[in-house]
Amino acid sequence: MTKELEGLVHIDALGARLEGSLTIPKHAEGIVLFAHGSGSSRKSPRNNFVAEILHASCLATLLIDLLTRDEDRSYETRFDIDLLSDRLVSATRWLAEEDSTKGLVVGYFGASTGAAAALQASISAAVPIGAIVSRGGRPDLAEPCLSKVKAPTLLVVGAKDEIVLGLNKKAYAMLNAPKDLVVVPGATHLFEEQGTLEAVADLAASWFKKYLHPVTV
Repeated sequence: MTKELEGLVHIDALGARLEGSLTIPKHAEGIVLFAHGSGSSRKSPRNNFVAEILHASCLATLLIDLLTRDEDRSYETRFDIDLLSDRLVSATRWLAEEDSTKGLVVGYFGASTGAAAALQASISAAVPIGAIVSRGGRPDLAEPCLSKVKAPTLLVVGAKDEIVLGLNKKAYAMLNAPKDLVVVPGATHLFEEQGTLEAVADLAASWFKKYLHPVTV
């Protein structure tokens, strides 16, 4: 896999300056914007592992910190889905305007609270969102918006993450978009068990490859 572009980017979002890691493989048609969970960052080893699998599938990625360092110290801010969603919309607008990415169909990959932010942001994003994947996410935190989501949505949950699995099942029933719910056997919330994160990455790559194609007229 040959990378066409890779580096650190800065995005102005509602008065905050956000840092992100942008990678664009050659021949990429889509780009996946990662929204990490509370207490994590764009340097999350789990999200970076998934990103590498997406690169091998010729998908670009942008892993971004939706909160500044000071904001991330606050428990309340970490769970402010409206704020996280607004920041994600700003990052999406940046992708739509940046020369290197504006031709790429955008997808969202959300973990934990980032999944709720992704679902909510997809409704008001600057461009149509091609697909969403949630890893151990909390889609229930975006409950008022779930019926309005249009992007094909894949919910991936560990079989041993019982509380979150229950919340995902309820959220799944509220989604009207093309959807799927996959339970990974033997996996807990962080998918730390052998082979489970690989399963998430493969599922995500297949979902995004299916839906992140340029619209032809």
